[in-house]
Amino acid sequence: MNTYPEDLDGRSLTIGVVVSRFNSVVTERLLAGAIEGLVELGVADYRIDVAWVPGSFELGYAAHQLASSNRFDAVVCLGCVIKGETDHDLYINQQAARSISEVSTTTGIPAIFGVLTTNTLEQALARAEEGTTNKGYEAATAAVVMANLRRKLSEG
Repeated sequence: MNTYPEDLDGRSLTIGVVVSRFNSVVTERLLAGAIEGLVELGVADYRIDVAWVPGSFELGYAAHQLASSNRFDAVVCLGCVIKGETDHDLYINQQAARSISEVSTTTGIPAIFGVLTTNTLEQALARAEEGTTNKGYEAATAAVVMANLRRKLSEG
């Protein structure tokens, strides 16, 4: 039996981060958390590339471009969709989740879903506070784990 424990060593990894500009008061905090997490796990800051996109709907496209470049071991997608007066949020959330998931399956590069889907701005801000509970930090940790797992599975 083979067992592949979580490997949190990011020293040899290059990570792409795609961030939605929409709701930037939240996404900038998610990005800060992601960078903090990556650096704490050993990813050198010069091996972290950040691409900004207009909104969460565009995350999948940019993530696919980064993953297809063969320069990145994983791509983290950060966004924030807050429920409004209509069902618009449902359509954005579903498409963002679908397109980010497709990046992983079509490219083989892990694409991490770090999109907040909250009812209020207060809920979003609570999930983007400093520290290890920041959802950007958590997404960065998942990226390192999945990139290392991909490498181990590719080796044999």
